[in-house]
Amino acid sequence: MTSARDLDPEALGFADPATDQSFENALAKARDGVRLTVDDATELLATGTETSGFDPVRKEQVLELADRRRAEEVGEDVTFVANLNNNVTTACNTGCLFCNFKDSAHAFEAGNDVDHAGFTKTPAESRAVVDATLEMGIYEVCSVSGLHPAFALNDEHHEILAGHDDAESAVNYKPPAAYATDPGTYVEQMEAMSIGGVHLHSMTPEEAYHARRGTDWSYESVYRELAAAGLDSAPGTAAEILVDEVREVICPGKIGTDDWVAAMEGAMAAGLDTTATMMYGHVETVAHRAQHLGVVRDLQDRTGGITEFVPLSFIHRDTPLYRHGVVDGGPSRDEDELVIAVARLFLDNVDHVQASWVKSGDAHGLKLLNCGADDFMGTILSEEITKRAGGEYGEYRSFNDYVEMITAIGRTPVERSTDYRTRRRIDVDGGPYGPLLGPRADGTPMLADGAAGSTGSSDSDPDEIRADD
Repeated sequence: MTSARDLDPEALGFADPATDQSFENALAKARDGVRLTVDDATELLATGTETSGFDPVRKEQVLELADRRRAEEVGEDVTFVANLNNNVTTACNTGCLFCNFKDSAHAFEAGNDVDHAGFTKTPAESRAVVDATLEMGIYEVCSVSGLHPAFALNDEHHEILAGHDDAESAVNYKPPAAYATDPGTYVEQMEAMSIGGVHLHSMTPEEAYHARRGTDWSYESVYRELAAAGLDSAPGTAAEILVDEVREVICPGKIGTDDWVAAMEGAMAAGLDTTATMMYGHVETVAHRAQHLGVVRDLQDRTGGITEFVPLSFIHRDTPLYRHGVVDGGPSRDEDELVIAVARLFLDNVDHVQASWVKSGDAHGLKLLNCGADDFMGTILSEEITKRAGGEYGEYRSFNDYVEMITAIGRTPVERSTDYRTRRRIDVDGGPYGPLLGPRADGTPMLADGAAGSTGSSDSDPDEIRADD
């Protein structure tokens, strides 16, 4: 498997983008509402490929057009959810070079005295976390975890995996008894977290692959079983950049683009809504970003099940790519703004585009809401993946925070359900503010100032907050 030490950033072979289109023509097509091509998107993302660097005048033209398109399509509302991130485990042997969330699964084995900061939660612990936060008014649980070798879809899957010769190397499997903490099965974790009317948003395409490894099961059948256990929608993360020459550099142990698409199609065939993401700002070019947008739009043309597009700015500081000199930083703010804007203009079949305060901070996140974005994430209550990669913008936001920030830019704060089908405009003449859409929500503020509570874990300090963005 490729390691960061093996990579020479000068030898990656990714050519500077070039197209047969011009920036002016691409911008005119966007202004006229003509469906953009991948070449058009490349020109807009680059503010023209004929010169290096970003042209500030052209950039503002793209941003203004995208903000106008956002206003026409979804209005002045800025939405957010009352949610909790509850990851099950950090154990993972996949070896993605952009990630600092994982801990080697060997460190979790019974009797191993390796010091690590990771965790694994039992289904009972996951249930307790969700139950406690339901009392705070949350109505979405987002759960995205490492690929623990003992994780299997169900008991039948355990039997199949254990039957493989040299199961550890062949199908990345060790039985739960090998580990200090048994994560249970995916079905058991879904059943544990899907309580009290909460919306469970979990099982990425990569996790779905893990839940069918070593079998001939279809993605649709896996997602149907998970849905029967309580799964309500699936996050389209693990996408990174949906161009295989990039994936071979940054995540050679992960599924390829075709498998990611197949898993998404399987989730939607099983009746689940999905989201779609893009993690950018590492080794890819703007042409790769445009190709990624093309994959997402084509998928949405076929399925119609993607509720939102979520650009994720690469946080570099504590990742292998940065530590070994493959990258010297993450994306610039110009890049953040252009990705949001071009996503709004190119993805004419996806209604909602999200800006991230976790990745960008409050001030820049609000700026992105004027570049084409209309959603501002959720309360989260805990955040782990970005924090472990060196993120510096905190782990949660209160409803009071949201009302203050959104009204400061002249927009309307709106509490929404995960699927956007239920929405509540918040009366900003009142306060303090809290959720009303949750099964136990009564408008009480979720958080005391400066405290987000505890999610707990079996392999780590129970007072430390652990989760995903």
